[in-house]
Amino acid sequence: MEPYGRRQIDMPSLTLRLLGPLAIRREGVDVPLPGSRKVRALLAYLALSAHPAGRAQLCDLLWDVPDDPRGELRWCLSKIRSLIGEQRVRAKGDTIVLDLSDCSVDAVEVAAAHRHGFRTFAPEQLRSLADLFVGDLLDGLAIERCPAFDSWLAFQRRRLRETHAALLDHIVQRAGHDEVRNYIDRWIALAPFDLRPHELLLQSLAADGRVREGEEHLAATAKLFDSESVNSKPLREIWRTARAQVDETFIVHPAPVAETAPSEGAPQTHRRGSIAIMPFDDTSPMAIPGGSSDGLVHDIITRLARQRSLSVIAQGTMFALRDRRYTPHEAARMLGVDYVVNGSFQRLGRRFTVCIELTEARTARIVWSEVFEYDAAETFLLLDEIGSRIVVTIEREVEALESNRAILKPPNSLDAWEAHHRGLWHMYRFTKSNNEQAQHFFETAISLDPTFARAHAGLSFTHFQSAFQHWADQDVEVELAYRAASQSMMADDRDPAAHWAIGRAHWLRGQHDQSVGELEQAVELSPSFALGHYSLAFVQAQSGDAQAAIVAADLSRKLSPFDPLLFGMLASRALALVRLRRFEEAAGWAVKAAARPNAHAHILAIAALSLALVGRLDEARGYVASIHHRFSGYSLSDFLTAFHLGPEEQTLFREGAMQIGLH
Repeated sequence: MEPYGRRQIDMPSLTLRLLGPLAIRREGVDVPLPGSRKVRALLAYLALSAHPAGRAQLCDLLWDVPDDPRGELRWCLSKIRSLIGEQRVRAKGDTIVLDLSDCSVDAVEVAAAHRHGFRTFAPEQLRSLADLFVGDLLDGLAIERCPAFDSWLAFQRRRLRETHAALLDHIVQRAGHDEVRNYIDRWIALAPFDLRPHELLLQSLAADGRVREGEEHLAATAKLFDSESVNSKPLREIWRTARAQVDETFIVHPAPVAETAPSEGAPQTHRRGSIAIMPFDDTSPMAIPGGSSDGLVHDIITRLARQRSLSVIAQGTMFALRDRRYTPHEAARMLGVDYVVNGSFQRLGRRFTVCIELTEARTARIVWSEVFEYDAAETFLLLDEIGSRIVVTIEREVEALESNRAILKPPNSLDAWEAHHRGLWHMYRFTKSNNEQAQHFFETAISLDPTFARAHAGLSFTHFQSAFQHWADQDVEVELAYRAASQSMMADDRDPAAHWAIGRAHWLRGQHDQSVGELEQAVELSPSFALGHYSLAFVQAQSGDAQAAIVAADLSRKLSPFDPLLFGMLASRALALVRLRRFEEAAGWAVKAAARPNAHAHILAIAALSLALVGRLDEARGYVASIHHRFSGYSLSDFLTAFHLGPEEQTLFREGAMQIGLH
């Protein structure tokens, strides 16, 4: 089907209107609709389906365990054939699909135009698309005891409302002065709690000198916001700014100190990145409120909050917004968050499919999306695994976005949050010069916000690196790492990163038991904290429980398969396997670790020595040559001093080093 406005001039032989009450027109004549609501629902569902639908799926969608669901489905399909034409309803095996290739379906055309990009359409085409919206999808249609259909319909309505709002946004941007008000009013009626149309309206009224109308709109809208427990302060500031910009005589009274916003160029201090997790649209045939989908969202919100890296909107607020039918875009703007997550959930027998999108609220740009598909009988364990993966990936994606953004800003303009992320950008380069840069930016973040536990933890890690890599006086760096980790604990002892930092500092001091205890506390506080599991593997692989180290290393990789410290996860597994005398396996994992682009000298040494233990001497010597080329002066003594290995392992590695020339 061609996008609206790009079809041939010939009128289609069949037109389906789904935006508003269902209507059908064939050969220019309105078709009377059947009395059966399920026939109408089935027609709409099939018209909007991108793929053939299975008969069992359709039965689950619309029938609450009737005596003969397939018989009722056949009857409904016969009615649909009489409405749109026998040849358009096609059975393919056990599936049903509608052939609407030469038809006009308003909801499909709007969605196609949105995918193609509204900016590519002329203004008159956009206005024609907007005129298709005469109401919600299937307005007035409701079917009792069909939770699966209700969930599908709610999802489609929200999706189309978002599309409608995006369309109106494009129209308003390009509309003339005389017509813009009409489309802003329609936008506000569609999304009354979205700040953007109110902002445009208030700016327009101020520019036209219609101050009284602006004051009245502000008062009415603020009252509406307050009645729904929505913060109305941004509205008042928008109106204050709009009037100040067009009337030089208007006096802008300073806001109370507690509400004063920072100036444009001045760094903020206590800002944290914020995120909202929208309840997922459950498209399962037997979807029920409070079911597996809602349970997964509860779990993600709880786990992400326990990570302490982002400010997470409470689950009560998010589910209340879902019940009030806010779109993710509306919710993000209303809550003032930096990021919003939304998605869909479907369970078909043992099969689970979860689709996730992470959107940057300021630009409405989808910055990450993924589909998680699993087949398992243990629902609880599966949802736990999916939740952990989603949480870790969200945190990692936000961290990468914020770090990349911070690296492009002038250093003196960074606030504490940005300075911290610029520090992370340098920290994960694992070179001496970048490590020094990371220290500088973490110290900047701390000077701007001494309560920022993550910045203290990052600073501790840079001193850990200096001690571990012998980039500076080891005794001094060990104490600096411990001091910074202690400050992180004092700032927030519920942050798993604080316990992670102090645990690694204890290891530097040779305090194995205290190190393991703090790292276990880190993962107890946040089971999804991949770096905590990795650090447990790192410590246990050298002088603790080698088998536990393998389990922890595998879990850290499962949680964060693209982690910047992936080389350490792989190498820790290799060290644990050496201690278990499984040398061939150890060599395989060590080679994988050394292949990571940011692997440092100690990682290459683990690969060289592990290969030597299984007699792969030529390969091992190749790694030794690479070490000497990249890290001049590196010796076996550097390796043995860095790691806390037992006498037997030290002897093993000394013997291997003699065979490959690592002195």
